[in-house]
Amino acid sequence: MESRTRVAIAHDYLTQRGGAEKVVLAMARAFPDAPIYTTLYEPETTFPEFASLDVRPSALNVVAPLRRNHRGALLALPFVSNSITIDADIVLTSSSGWAHGFRTRGQKIVYCYSPARWLYQSDVYLGESGGVKRAILAAVGPALRAWDRRAAASAARYLAISSAVQDRILDAYGITASVLAAPHSIDTMRDEEPVLGVGEDFYLCISRLLPYKNVDRIIEAVSETPERRLVIVGSGPEEARLAHRLPRNVTMLKDLSDGQLHWLYRRCRAVIAASYEDFGLTPIEGAAFGKPSAVLRWGGFLDTVVEGTTGVFFEEPTPGAIRDALDRLEVTDWNRESIIAATDRFSEVRFQQALHNAVAAMAPMVMQ
Repeated sequence: MESRTRVAIAHDYLTQRGGAEKVVLAMARAFPDAPIYTTLYEPETTFPEFASLDVRPSALNVVAPLRRNHRGALLALPFVSNSITIDADIVLTSSSGWAHGFRTRGQKIVYCYSPARWLYQSDVYLGESGGVKRAILAAVGPALRAWDRRAAASAARYLAISSAVQDRILDAYGITASVLAAPHSIDTMRDEEPVLGVGEDFYLCISRLLPYKNVDRIIEAVSETPERRLVIVGSGPEEARLAHRLPRNVTMLKDLSDGQLHWLYRRCRAVIAASYEDFGLTPIEGAAFGKPSAVLRWGGFLDTVVEGTTGVFFEEPTPGAIRDALDRLEVTDWNRESIIAATDRFSEVRFQQALHNAVAAMAPMVMQ
């Protein structure tokens, strides 16, 4: 039955190199004939693998500035999402805000990273900045939430990336979702590319530079301990602010290749993440190389980090709490083999099989 089922993939926008875009690539490897529908697509700023795939962006994609700054399209995206109609039997929808609103002629399975943060967690999403954005969201929030809930109700099934998101989906939509953890796509045997100017024995933070990622707190945590070195990889609205007066023991990088990221993972002491994360992929990727993590005890990290086995937690994203966690991490005797073994439950094979099972279960409904 599944072989006769036409499958398509949908995603909010392909303009970044993040965990969600890695999940879309895993979906594409599971269903290699599936076209990928999205609002915006910028090949230069997302993963190069998309260039060989059948990516079908919306008409909005002709507006070049929005491909570089999708947040500038906030007020247009509900209308753009409604304008996309996908002719497929089953649409695997990768969404944290928009793709679940694409119209479909078949059944829609939503893989949800979180109900839209800017609608349901605006304080966390905007942090201490965003006065103008707060005013805009206050004005349009009720209409956007109504649109968002109608979009959610159009799905035949919801899959949540973590147990925290499962709870959030129930609160926002009244929908009971199944949990399907995202896969890691790290191949520790692939060729690596050195990153010039970076030595050994540093802490690694790979993150989009947004307020709720709390990268500034990590910088402050290591700034008073010169022997601790920190490498940050990422870009985003907070980039200029973070780069200003950067401590000498902190290095900021961006636009690295997978080979360079692997080089950093293999040589770092540990991964640090202080973000309010729906899932938390970087501790898993670090664990694939046998590296522990220091992470915020919140959200998806509760699913992806095993305390004392693959990492340590800190209770709040403050410099003091992060420093204390690093102190504990440095005196713990970590077992590299145990850390690597813990990543088995996040394999791409397991993820793809779960997607095939979900499509196969939906196929009889399609064929009726």
